[in-house]
Amino acid sequence: MGRVWIIDVLADLRSFARDNDLPLLTAQLEEAGLIAAVEIASHPEELQRIPHNDDEVRPGTLSRMGAHRRP
Repeated sequence: MGRVWIIDVLADLRSFARDNDLPLLTAQLEEAGLIAAVEIASHPEELQRIPHNDDEVRPGTLSRMGAHRRP
């Protein structure tokens, strides 16, 4: 499983915060997700494990974490 599971956990928490109108927490969790993705990407053995769907980060496209923000 490696380190990538944390991205899923942070994405779930971010979705909960967004859906429950907690904008400051949403922003903090988005930042935490970006930091997690950068740190995980710095470990070459983890690159193959990073999830590839619209709610999660892909290597080289860190902006995906904020793709589903509430207006």
